[in-house]
Amino acid sequence: MNVLLLQEVNPMEPLALSEFSQKGEHIFQAQILPNISVEKLKGKIVAIDVETGDYYIESTVLKAGMLGRKTRPQAKFYFKRIGYDAVYRQHGVIKKRSQAQ
Repeated sequence: MNVLLLQEVNPMEPLALSEFSQKGEHIFQAQILPNISVEKLKGKIVAIDVETGDYYIESTVLKAGMLGRKTRPQAKFYFKRIGYDAVYRQHGVIKKRSQAQ
């Protein structure tokens, strides 16, 4: 019963989730990164609608996601911290990108 409930809330399978993040990362690298100033936006969060390629930049995941939901309430967003490898860290530090990212 719990599995069905989880599937209804998030119908993405593990493979689909991997494809989702690959698509989000591709959009970030190919379409967004060349058009933003990493120096000015470093540390900000970008929410990427992987279906449309639209993106929203804010200071937190919550704010970026809410901004995106105003336009596309049912969209699923891929989140990225500009200039870093990860949005959050578990232990230690988040590595800064050596290239302009």
